[in-house]
Amino acid sequence: MTTLTHRARRTEVGKNSEKKVESEEDTNRDRSPDNEDSGDSKDIRLTLMEEVLLLGLKDKEGYTSFWNDCISSGLRGGILIELAMRGRIYLEPPTMRKKRLLDRKVLLKSDSPTGDVLLDETLKHIKATEPTETVQTWIELLTGETWNPFKLQYQLRNVRERIAKNLVEKGILTTEKQNFLLFDMTTHPVTNTTEKQRLVKKLQDSVLERWVNDPQRMDKRTLALLVLAHSSDVLENVFSSLTDDKYDVAMNRAKDLVELDPEVEGTKHSATEMIWAVLAAFNKS
Repeated sequence: MTTLTHRARRTEVGKNSEKKVESEEDTNRDRSPDNEDSGDSKDIRLTLMEEVLLLGLKDKEGYTSFWNDCISSGLRGGILIELAMRGRIYLEPPTMRKKRLLDRKVLLKSDSPTGDVLLDETLKHIKATEPTETVQTWIELLTGETWNPFKLQYQLRNVRERIAKNLVEKGILTTEKQNFLLFDMTTHPVTNTTEKQRLVKKLQDSVLERWVNDPQRMDKRTLALLVLAHSSDVLENVFSSLTDDKYDVAMNRAKDLVELDPEVEGTKHSATEMIWAVLAAFNKS
């Protein structure tokens, strides 16, 4: 939870009282991201993974912080949430022996292609895997964090570069080569700063002007992005431009949100199970 403690000047504010959770298994579960957030209907459509990477990139330099060792697994968590929101995967129903989110397996709902290479590659892995695996195990497998050599085939390679190329195609990033003394590195500076600022303002507003003090009433993609930004250690980038007072309020509200007990929130009626399961996996790691 490093992004929530970066500024020494942060002061504690009161804990929020009522804490509820967002709905995932609704009647429009199989809809595309184009229909998820009606308030952004005129904007470029980005996946959760693309949004997380965009938030983590330095605008001019075009690369993420060398000290950030969380974003790789955060992007994999974003893939699982994105697939769930598109109605391709879900968590197995709870039983007496498997009540906890982290004990329940990821099951295939539909293997129809999404049109996104990373999502479809992950979908093929999930479909072909027997026995099925949990959310935490899938994040580890997709990141390549496994001691089992037979499981290395599930690792998604060059994820950041592939996501960055998608953002280049959408006109948000460009591609350059930078020399770092001993090696050359491909970088992707931000060219469409308007799109990034729209994304930053959307998250800032969600915990400030448009704060509802109730996760169940939040737009579920915004809720997912806040969880993923925290887990990927890029939340500081979102709030760094705020004044001191607003920064303190935003960070404490975000802290209240990610410190909710996923196992409790995930059992509530129509809970967004995959979002809370991903948060539970990162809290345990």
